[in-house]
Amino acid sequence: MSAPRTIVIVGGVAGGMSAAARARRLDEHAEIIVFEQGDYVSFANCGLPYHLSGEIARRESLLLHTPASLASSLRLDVRTGHRVTGIDRDAREVTVQTEDLTFRQSYDALLLSPGAVAVRPPIAGLDHPAVHTLRTVPDVDALRDSLAGLLADRPAGAPVPRAVVIGAGFIGLEAVEALVSRGLQVHLVELASHVLPPIDAELAPLLAHELAAHGVDLRLAVSAQTVEPVEASESEVEESGEAGSTGAVIVTLSDGSRLAADLVIVNVGVRPASALAREAGLDLGPTGAIRVDADQRTSDPSIWAVGDAVEVFHAVTGASGPVPLAGPANRQGRRAADSICGHRTTPQASVLGTAIVRVFDLTAATTGANQVTLQRAGIAHEVIHIHPGDHAGYYPGSETMHLVASFAPDGTLLGAQGVGRAGVDKRIDVLATAIRAGMTADDLAELELAYAPPYGSAKDAVNMLGFVAQNVLDGTMPQWQAEDLDKAVAMTLVLDVRSRSEFDAGHLDVALNIPHLELRERLDEVREAAAGRAISVHCASGVRSYLATRVLLSEGFDARNLSGGWLTLAAVRPEI
Repeated sequence: MSAPRTIVIVGGVAGGMSAAARARRLDEHAEIIVFEQGDYVSFANCGLPYHLSGEIARRESLLLHTPASLASSLRLDVRTGHRVTGIDRDAREVTVQTEDLTFRQSYDALLLSPGAVAVRPPIAGLDHPAVHTLRTVPDVDALRDSLAGLLADRPAGAPVPRAVVIGAGFIGLEAVEALVSRGLQVHLVELASHVLPPIDAELAPLLAHELAAHGVDLRLAVSAQTVEPVEASESEVEESGEAGSTGAVIVTLSDGSRLAADLVIVNVGVRPASALAREAGLDLGPTGAIRVDADQRTSDPSIWAVGDAVEVFHAVTGASGPVPLAGPANRQGRRAADSICGHRTTPQASVLGTAIVRVFDLTAATTGANQVTLQRAGIAHEVIHIHPGDHAGYYPGSETMHLVASFAPDGTLLGAQGVGRAGVDKRIDVLATAIRAGMTADDLAELELAYAPPYGSAKDAVNMLGFVAQNVLDGTMPQWQAEDLDKAVAMTLVLDVRSRSEFDAGHLDVALNIPHLELRERLDEVREAAAGRAISVHCASGVRSYLATRVLLSEGFDARNLSGGWLTLAAVRPEI
C-alpha cells in the first residue's frame, strides 16, 4: 500500500474548506493540512453585514466550523494563525510562519486559496481609528464595538451618530442598510454615476430613491479625498454644513463637500491576493489573478488554486479576471479536490457573475453581461425593458418588477437585471440558468414555470421577456430606447398614448396625446401631425404603446415603441 498523500491547503473559508472537506470524503487516508493566517478558518463572510445590523444576533452563528470541529468530523489538521510565506516548488515545500516560529512543510499536492484583499483607495487618513472595512469577523467585531460606544447612554437630544460609507457596491449597500437600522444617519459616497455599478443605469434610480426614502444622503460621481480628525472648533464644523454633529472625523469629497462622521466604512472593491503565487513563479493573468486550467491546476502540475484569487472567464464576453463570489469559490474547491484525488472532474464553466443584494425593501439582482459590458466588448444586442407584476395582478399584493434583458441578434440571452420588492430573485435565477443553457428568446417564451395566482402569472415575467424580444427581433415591434429621446424629439412625432390623466400628471412638451383606445378614430390627426415623419410611441410601461404601434404599422406609418415606456424614460432622464 502506498504512503498516504499530503495535501496542503493555504487559506480556508469558502474555497479552501470546500476543497479540504471534499478531499477527505474522497481520500480517507490522506494527510490534509490547512494553514489559515487568520483566527477563523470557516466563517460566513456574506453574513457579516447582517450581524452588524443585529439581524443575525449571535456572533457564533457566523462561525461555521472551528479547527476542533473539523478535526472531529473530518480529521482535518487545521492550523489558524499560520501564514504561508513562500513556496519551494522544486522541493515541494512551503514555508510557514507563526507568532513564535518558522518551519517548512512538505506536500504532494498544494492548493492555494488566498482570497482577495481590499482595495485601498488613495485617501489620506485611512489609518484613523474611525475608519473600518467589512470583510472579516474582526472587522465586524470592531464595527459593533464602535457602534456600541456611539449608541450607549446617549443623552436625550444628543446628535444622531453619523457614518460615511465609501463605495455603493454590494457590500457598501448592505453596510448602509445595517447602519441605518442601528439608528445612524448615513452618507453614501460613490465615484460612479449611479449606485450599484454592475446593474444597468436605468435601474439604479429605483435604488437611489429607496435609499433616500430611508434617510440616506447619496453623493454620486464624487470621491473621498481625505479623512481628517476633528480638531477644529464646533463653529468650523458648522461652517462645513454639518451643524449639530462634530463627529470623530471630517471626510472631504472631491467636490469640496465636508462630511462629519463618527465612523467611516470603506469598501471600494477587492483585488486578488496572488503575491505568494507570483513570488513562486506561477503564471498570472493580466489582472494579477492566478491562471488555472479547467480543473483548477496552475502552471505547476502539483499546485492548484481556487477562489477570489484565480482567473476565470466570463460566459458572455470571454473576458478574463477574478470574480469574488462565494458560489464559484465553493465549486472550485470541490473541483480542485476531485482533481487532486484523481476523481472525475466537472471542468470549470465560464462564469456569469450572478449576484443579488437587498436594499431596504427592494431587491436588486444581475446575471450575465450588462449593457456597458456588452458595449465595451463590441457585442451587438437589443435591450428589452418590462415592468410586470411578481404574481397575478388580480391576486392581492402584486408588486411591480423592473426587468432589463439583453439579447443577441440571433435571440440568445446575454444578460439580465431586475429590481423590485418581490419576485426578482427567482426570475434572475431562471434567467441565469437560461444564459448557462444558451437559451434564446424563443426558449424563454416556451419555458413552463410554476404558476398559481399567489406565485406568478400564466404568462410569467420570464415568458414576457421572451415574447417581447421575439417581437423586437423579428420586426413585429420596432423599438426606440430612452437614451434616444433627444433624437426622437428632433426628428420624429412623439405620440403619448396614455390616458389624459396620466398625460396631465407629467409629459414631454412636444408630445401629442391620443389615448390608445382613441387611436383608430384619430389616425388622420396623427397623419397630419407626423407630416411624413416617423412616429415614436410611448405609454407608461410599453404595453399600450405596443398595441398602438401595431395599429400604426398596419396603417402604413413608420412607428416604433419606447422600450419600457415612461417608467424607463423617467429613470434615464429624470429631468423630464
